[in-house]
Amino acid sequence: MFFRSLRADLDAAMQHDPAARSRWEVLLTYPGVRALIWHRRAAFFWRHRMKCLARMMAEWARFRTGIDIHPAATISAGVFIDHGAGVVIGETAEVEEGVVLYQGVTLGGTGKETGKRHPTVKKGAVISCGAKVLGGFTVGEGARIGAGAVVLKEIPPHATAVGVPARVVRMDGERVEDPRAENKNEDL
Repeated sequence: MFFRSLRADLDAAMQHDPAARSRWEVLLTYPGVRALIWHRRAAFFWRHRMKCLARMMAEWARFRTGIDIHPAATISAGVFIDHGAGVVIGETAEVEEGVVLYQGVTLGGTGKETGKRHPTVKKGAVISCGAKVLGGFTVGEGARIGAGAVVLKEIPPHATAVGVPARVVRMDGERVEDPRAENKNEDL
């Protein structure tokens, strides 16, 4: 299981990063891959009720990589964290295979809610630099979140969302009309 996940993570890095020259280089020098290795170890201990040890491992990984992943977060094999500095993944977050996260991404909550309070990111989604995805909703399969966006509500599959707060500007590659533009024309 561990080696299968590692192979999928290395394959994801090779697929998504044009600068990746070899699997050995990715394994030894990519902080996102190393953070995922440490996360999988910490998650094992979390599941087996050794929570303090799991948190200590997560802290060590954060210190070494600059990537903060809660040991209870669910992360599938084949996720790629590019560059990684400042990435935060909260306790109830779920990240499916094929997802790409760039530096500074936060998959966080919005307060002191209980239960599912972090996002679920579906297969093949891309979350760009500095984007903040906050809340217990879903980012759909194949969705794209623009750099610096603040996402506070669900994003449909194959949509592109940008801005603060984020709004969908494309669906399945087609431009979406901005409802605010219609209101501006009415005011004239």
